[in-house]
Amino acid sequence: MNVPAGWRPADGILLSRSSAEGLLAVHVDAAGSEIARRSVDVEWVRNAEYADHPRWILRSARDIYPELLSAGIRLSRSHDLLLCHAILRDTDAVPRPLAPSVLWLPDDPAAVPAAPGLFDVVDERSAASVGTLLEQLQEQRRVIGSDPTHRLVLLCAAESAGGLIAEEMRAAGLPWSESEHDRILTEVLGRRPAGGGPPEKLAAATDAVRFHLGDSHLHLDSHPRLLRALHRVGVNVESTSRWELREVSHPVIPPLLAYKKLSRLMAANGWSWLSEWVHEGRFRPVYIPGGVVTGRWASAGGGALQLPRVLRSAVRADDGWTLIVADVAQLEPRMLAALAGDMAMAEAARGQDLYAGVVASGAVATRDEAKFAVLGAMYGATTGDSGRLVPRLRKVYPRAMKVVDTAARIGENGGVVSTRLGRSSPRPDQQWHDDHSAAASADADPALIPRVRARSRERGRFTRNFVVQGTAAEWALIWLAEIRHRLQELPPARTAAPASGPFGTQAHLAFFLHDEVILHVPEEQADAAAEAVRTAAAVATRRIFGTFPIDVPLDLKIVASAEK
Repeated sequence: MNVPAGWRPADGILLSRSSAEGLLAVHVDAAGSEIARRSVDVEWVRNAEYADHPRWILRSARDIYPELLSAGIRLSRSHDLLLCHAILRDTDAVPRPLAPSVLWLPDDPAAVPAAPGLFDVVDERSAASVGTLLEQLQEQRRVIGSDPTHRLVLLCAAESAGGLIAEEMRAAGLPWSESEHDRILTEVLGRRPAGGGPPEKLAAATDAVRFHLGDSHLHLDSHPRLLRALHRVGVNVESTSRWELREVSHPVIPPLLAYKKLSRLMAANGWSWLSEWVHEGRFRPVYIPGGVVTGRWASAGGGALQLPRVLRSAVRADDGWTLIVADVAQLEPRMLAALAGDMAMAEAARGQDLYAGVVASGAVATRDEAKFAVLGAMYGATTGDSGRLVPRLRKVYPRAMKVVDTAARIGENGGVVSTRLGRSSPRPDQQWHDDHSAAASADADPALIPRVRARSRERGRFTRNFVVQGTAAEWALIWLAEIRHRLQELPPARTAAPASGPFGTQAHLAFFLHDEVILHVPEEQADAAAEAVRTAAAVATRRIFGTFPIDVPLDLKIVASAEK
């Protein structure tokens, strides 16, 4: 690879775009200081990866990795400066986190072209100077190295792996049957008229609603107009939400509920969606790792995180391939039990159904009550069934409840809370502090005080959930990274025809949604890939919680279709 004497692959290679010279590789030492640099091409990257599997330091995987994938190059590991900056800038785990900078604001996913040229410069930030990138790397290594728990190094490694995985899943795509999707739409929505217009069943529901409301031209998607029309016929609801409408008895309700369901499917995943997002048998959404402040992923296109159940039968493996669909039941409550070190709650989680375990503990009488109580504890419910049942959990699971109650109190007071690995919640803005100061003054506006209290409670609910949801996101990230690592160790299949994208005959991740993964796997490797998923889950649990005995069971299926 022609590297400087004394350089070790583990130290890293900063790979940067250069509009004049193509790609620039900078060898760095353990402190992030430059050892040597050189202009390189794609083949050099391929050879370097094959020979040494170095840690590639990237401003963002989205800058360079799509083009490497299109050339058949997969990177084993990376350090994503953009993703890690967001963590290390806000973390409360060290005395001196990173200084914020406009150079390290998240990219706008919509601004990234679908297939940019290999040496195109995306924007000023992606073409940041090597000096700027090295300074950021050195600062990030300083912050990571100052963490006495050593958890930030694991979090940044997992977050960076997530950046690679997001691009790999988009390049590979989720296998999708366009004919099955069309069949489902026709069955649910009805046939499309030859001359255009809404499909039959959607049109029929629209006509029925207009008939019962006595307005043949009513625009049903206009919330104010629909609400006024409902009031005119005696349906005195405050909103048109499904939950409120279901409490009303009136002839307009059944067709209106049907219209809302059908129009939602038509708008979100109808024939226009199929035409825009599915090509050559693949759905390729745009994932945004760390797109939510808790560390959860978001999606910038295609609605990957809102895939409706009715369409899941359209997710179909290629001939000679199969799908592995795996998800975790009640991931967040399990994370809370382990985060708190609550042995009683861990015992309730032992096995497949945590809520049944809560019932067995005597905290509540039914599984529904257990679900309401646990979700209420994590989301700060104070009214209804959840609010009524939460106090019972404090008696049976005091350690778990102390974690979320303490997080809520810190948030209400304007403080910061952190996940297990050190991702911290955003700080309240200056207006929040100004309003609280004004409300505490002797001559405070009486109208301001209840607003400030409401905002405090709202922030407390946010921080209460942040520690749990964020820790669950960390577990899922490590699960993904461990699955990827184990799949890379499997040899290419001998009998399967190559799938589309960069993976050929290699088993790979195809979809991820918070606590669920879908793998596309050659049939001959199905059992080995399934075992990789199970092992990865056990490793993720051990990496985050050590020897604490928390069960994180998987519902895993080897299937031709992802239909549930």
